[in-house]
Amino acid sequence: MDYRPAPRLAHSALALHDPVKAADFPQTILRYRNHRAAQSVGLESLSDAKWIGHFGRFQPLPDNQPVSLALRYHGHQFRQYNPDLGDGRGFLFAQLLDDQDRLLDLGTKGSGTTPWSRGGDGRLTLKGGVREVLATAMLEALGVPTSKSFSLIETGEQLVRGDEPSPTRSSVLVRLSHSHIRFGTFERLAYRNEVETMRDLVAFVRTNYYPECKDTAALFDAVVTRTARLAASWMAAGFVHGVLNTDNMNITGESFDYGPYRFLPYYDPHFTAAYFDHSGLYAYGRQPDAVLWNLGQLGRCLTLITEPEPLIASFNDFNARYEHELGLATCRRLNLIPQADNASLAAALYDFLATQRRDGSFEGVFFDWFGGTISEERALSGPRGASYAGPVFDTFAGVLKTYATAAPEKLDHPRLKRPDPETLLIDEIEAIWAQIALEDDWSLFDAKLNAIEDYRQALAL
Repeated sequence: MDYRPAPRLAHSALALHDPVKAADFPQTILRYRNHRAAQSVGLESLSDAKWIGHFGRFQPLPDNQPVSLALRYHGHQFRQYNPDLGDGRGFLFAQLLDDQDRLLDLGTKGSGTTPWSRGGDGRLTLKGGVREVLATAMLEALGVPTSKSFSLIETGEQLVRGDEPSPTRSSVLVRLSHSHIRFGTFERLAYRNEVETMRDLVAFVRTNYYPECKDTAALFDAVVTRTARLAASWMAAGFVHGVLNTDNMNITGESFDYGPYRFLPYYDPHFTAAYFDHSGLYAYGRQPDAVLWNLGQLGRCLTLITEPEPLIASFNDFNARYEHELGLATCRRLNLIPQADNASLAAALYDFLATQRRDGSFEGVFFDWFGGTISEERALSGPRGASYAGPVFDTFAGVLKTYATAAPEKLDHPRLKRPDPETLLIDEIEAIWAQIALEDDWSLFDAKLNAIEDYRQALAL
């Protein structure tokens, strides 16, 4: 794959950004580079020195953006409108095409202050960077559309934070994502009544991300479908994003910006990831409602340039699309051939998961029954075998028997011969960080990433 620069936003006439300069960090210690993602965009051959030059010192990539761009946007944060947002500790560094001819962004987190920093230091803790690298690897393994952690570099500064022991080490993260144009980008234009810029933004999005969409209504309809798919994939992965504000949702239906996320230890619709989410607004079970509310804000913005009726129709169809996508996501996770209607399978599975309160049981059930009934002996003889009994399980098992395995050969992978699934629970993350913080020992981090990659290859979702 050749490197193919495509700085389309920088070359557009859209006034959606401000030129910024990265911080001059005292150190640049390379802690992680995503070789597979780099290969997909033609950057795998960079030496470590050149990698650090581009992704730690932010020397422009050849024929790409000459300067980095902090994007402007607004957003609803816990449903309170905030017109003072924007890229406060990140920027768009480059755009390029991948091996599928998709336009992708290289964006940063922790790269220094911008006009939108609002008094913050524009930095990212090393722990925050480590957590995001782990999150994106695990989400990709579980089939969630997600940004990819491209690079993590420790920067040698001591940061003070109120929610973790300080001073703490610092880092700069680079993400590879389909787009960083957010719902909040549209909210800003609607708030400022910038009609022509809204038209131009919609045209840019349609041209670069949704060429099949012929007008604004068709674009919104496609975004509703992709967002329903994203929400369903979170639920099937047992993932709690934690902060589903409109500025944390992008136009291409990818998950990104992982702060206080968690993976469920066991099924609990009331489980929250953010310690500051006192009302449970973004609890696991409320995530579909949260993204629907956010879609409502996007649709409202688009009425600035189009009639509301088709937008309302698409919005009102979200729940049906979400249920459909949850059924498909459940089938993918269980390695089953989907049927016309998979709602009964999803309902029976989640009813059974609700009876399991043992840490690791959420992922464990998917792991044990991967492939459906052909995994019965493996499931019943495994460490969770005793739990596969009773009327609620019998209902799930009865539905499962009506499904055929999608890819039986996957069960030959050595990873699926082991008794337990790969997980990324909070205690595991804290143990990885403790070893880094106390001893600068990255062996657990590296081992976990290798284990997640093995799991990704085994599931092949």
